[in-house]
Amino acid sequence: MKNFDEILAEIATKGNTRHIPDDTTGNDYGYLDFSTNDYLGLADDKDLRFQFLKEAADDHSMLMSSSASRLLAATQRHHLELENALKQAYGGIGEVLLFNSGYHANTGILPAIADRSTLIIADKLIHASLIDGIVLTRCDFRRFPHNDIDALERIVKNHHDKYQTLIIVAESVYSMDGDRAPLNAIAGLKQKYDNLVLYLDEAHAFGVVGPNGLGLAQGSKSKADWDIVIGTFGKAAASMGAFAVVHTKLKEVLVNKSRSLIFSTALPPLQAAWTKKIIEMLPDLEYKRKHLRQLSHKLSETLSPFCSTSIEVSHIQPLIVGDAKRSVELSKALLDNDIKVLAIRTPTVPAGTERLRFSLSATMTYNDIDKLRDALEDVFKDRF
Repeated sequence: MKNFDEILAEIATKGNTRHIPDDTTGNDYGYLDFSTNDYLGLADDKDLRFQFLKEAADDHSMLMSSSASRLLAATQRHHLELENALKQAYGGIGEVLLFNSGYHANTGILPAIADRSTLIIADKLIHASLIDGIVLTRCDFRRFPHNDIDALERIVKNHHDKYQTLIIVAESVYSMDGDRAPLNAIAGLKQKYDNLVLYLDEAHAFGVVGPNGLGLAQGSKSKADWDIVIGTFGKAAASMGAFAVVHTKLKEVLVNKSRSLIFSTALPPLQAAWTKKIIEMLPDLEYKRKHLRQLSHKLSETLSPFCSTSIEVSHIQPLIVGDAKRSVELSKALLDNDIKVLAIRTPTVPAGTERLRFSLSATMTYNDIDKLRDALEDVFKDRF
């Protein structure tokens, strides 16, 4: 095993050294922040927080900690109310089960439902928690080129009779490029092969797209075909935790076999109550989602002159740089212009696609995008 100095030196040589930011003051410096996943701008809504905390203070049953896992905790009311609110939001098409994070959901569900008779087939650009969940299953898996339905079907066709179950794993909105999976085309494979299970992670779609912000699957004609739909609360929903929409029997299986659920202390009741408040607000936030779509078009127009690749019109957009050190330098140069956007490097993205990742918030304005354009023009003229 290499010693720690050697490991750190190797990371530095590749330009991939990471640090936890030491800023304890929040965004008091006044920079324009394109690094947050607070897509609807709810996390920074002081009036909303104050209103909730005032309501919570009057609820004497509210606890700051669950003090045990869901299977042991004495207090379940706020968790059950949140699950029921989500179940109603999704029209009662399935059961809902809470997890402590999207990472907990993906590393807990996949190992609970897959075994040696299972083949997992995943899009090459799924994020790390899904990859880690697949590794924990210890079952066979294949990866298909990003959004390539023909390649996916070839894998399915060649293997469907060799395994009891094939699980296809995809994201609805991909976290690094902002592009969308062809949900109906993927779901269409179920009409040809009867042993498919479809697993969809809507982490970067939940709250932002689809009817009432409930994700892409909910707005598609194939919504009933997706067996497992994951949503997270830590992004657009301005909270913490995650949930899975699943069939009733599958929920029972997960309660009995999902290790991340069984062996983790449950979310604090206070957190569950806050999340429920946000979920109940989602139908009324279409004006924020509309504004976000409008900003997405303007951001795409702004970034296009600086990109050699096409950009998806989305609330997440990359500026591909292709080099780790140069990405960091560009990020620092923009910060000098009061624009915060972080460099994304290997292994988060494939080598050669290092980038700046721009995330939009509904609190932004057209003037903010103009400010970004001016900063990019200055930085590229002077240094890049």
